[in-house]
Amino acid sequence: MNFKRFRLLALMGCAFSATNYIAAQTSAPVPAVAAQATESKNISEWLVRMHEASRNRSYVGTFVVSSGGVMSSAKIWHVCDGTQQIERVETLTGPPRSTFRHNDQVVTFMPEQKLVRAEKRESLGLFPELLKSSAGSHIGDFYQARQEGRERVAGVDADVIALIPKDSMRFGYRVWAEQKRGMVVKLQTLDADGKVLEQSAFSELQFDAPVKIEKLVQMMNKVEGYRVEKPELIKTTASAEGWALKKPVAGFQPMSCHKRPRATPSGDAPMQWVFSDGLASVSIFVEPFDAQRHLKESRMAMGATQSLTRRVDAYWLTVMGEVPMATLGLFADGLERKK
Repeated sequence: MNFKRFRLLALMGCAFSATNYIAAQTSAPVPAVAAQATESKNISEWLVRMHEASRNRSYVGTFVVSSGGVMSSAKIWHVCDGTQQIERVETLTGPPRSTFRHNDQVVTFMPEQKLVRAEKRESLGLFPELLKSSAGSHIGDFYQARQEGRERVAGVDADVIALIPKDSMRFGYRVWAEQKRGMVVKLQTLDADGKVLEQSAFSELQFDAPVKIEKLVQMMNKVEGYRVEKPELIKTTASAEGWALKKPVAGFQPMSCHKRPRATPSGDAPMQWVFSDGLASVSIFVEPFDAQRHLKESRMAMGATQSLTRRVDAYWLTVMGEVPMATLGLFADGLERKK
């Protein structure tokens, strides 16, 4: 289950019509240069308003993801009161798993292993929190919005908006936003030819469901009988770890960098460096090369998620993201060791 995609949908609630807003903001004729700046501002404002309005949404729904010929589903309980957010995600396919997220605290229950993994995660890399960063204000520089009519999804009427990339370095999106409340109920990721690479949608949805934050917090803290793991995650910078990009990849800005301490012959800890253009994200993973584990360089695609691996001197590089393979190649080719 691609729960990053779920987060994008779940937090994009708003109390206005996306179609009407974009139409109203872009109807007046303006000079070409000013039009581009206006479009960029309007798309960003539309997404920001979605984010701001999501603070008071509560709902229960069944969420279905179709990616690479594989379909996954989960039951979602989501509460947001403006100061804190909590959600419970219960998988309906694959191994049983329950994931709770309370602000930046994430707890995952794996009943078959009697294991609970508890960790603290920053929201960086997950839309729409990115809109609070400088990346969010530049979304309109790399995507343009187009109205595509109205459809009914999960029992609600929705406006359909396409977010079309202005270059070949990122995928496009088609968004279904519920008309009355504005919450996104369906999302598709599209390749350059308009082919659907991945689809996420609610099959059923109940707004303003009677879900209590206190009840979900109580369930989240009930770990009796489970072995609890708390993986250590250390915030750092790529520069501090001795890495840099020779040339920025257009539109993508660094969002976060962490490492997980692990004993290795070289003493280097695995590092994850995250970039985003405000919608798409790319992660660079670097770890010491291990000839027994790192057998073959590869390129793989699973729906919208692409990945490539290669050796860089004494290190093993994995680049992964929901962008075209050529974009991943720019990150891989640009990464260099500085010390």
